[in-house]
Amino acid sequence: MKLDITINKVTTVEEIADYWQDKDYIKLLEHFNFPDADTVQQENLKEMLHMAITDEEPEEAARIILDYRLSDRLNEDQISQISNDMLIDKISEEYPEIDLHYDLFNINQLLFKAFNGKFPNTKATIVDFAMVSQDDYDEEITKEIVLKSLSNGLSDRNIIKRLFEEQVTTDKEFEKAEGIIWELKKNDDTNFTLITSAYWLPKEDFASADFEGECLLPEDDEDDD
Repeated sequence: MKLDITINKVTTVEEIADYWQDKDYIKLLEHFNFPDADTVQQENLKEMLHMAITDEEPEEAARIILDYRLSDRLNEDQISQISNDMLIDKISEEYPEIDLHYDLFNINQLLFKAFNGKFPNTKATIVDFAMVSQDDYDEEITKEIVLKSLSNGLSDRNIIKRLFEEQVTTDKEFEKAEGIIWELKKNDDTNFTLITSAYWLPKEDFASADFEGECLLPEDDEDDD
């Protein structure tokens, strides 16, 4: 399948809007033993949470937030290890389970902001792009299709192209695309927005604004077309 792709805008950000909701701030305040957390005014929630976070040692604060967000995915030993590693390493880029990177990024950035830079700063990339099939493909545009197609317009230094060369250039299934792209929003029939780590898609790796993307789908997907 071939697609005409236009990169409309690439933005680098340090936090993802709406990842943390007010209800999360309240729950986290409770986890940090902040009294009467549910009575804090909405406009003060984030500031109060930052204060509660910095009342703890950095490793303990990280452990509490990791436990709140990822206790269903990680055991106590893993949480303890990550809470220590986060102070020196960009865990949201390096952790072997890619599907946890989104949560780890947002946890890291909450700690980074609260502790005023004591944790490593990590960044995300938001890409607004248009994608039009040359083959009248009318099925759902998936994260796999997007990454396979976008790879044509990325520089050769891009880490996705280097680590997953076979997946983006052949019909081999690209399962890790689900974890690499954190969010994929369809704005209309041809325009999309994706959010991912700047580790995977840094702004400078977009070599062209307009290009032809080719996506070779696994055979079982092609048979459904």
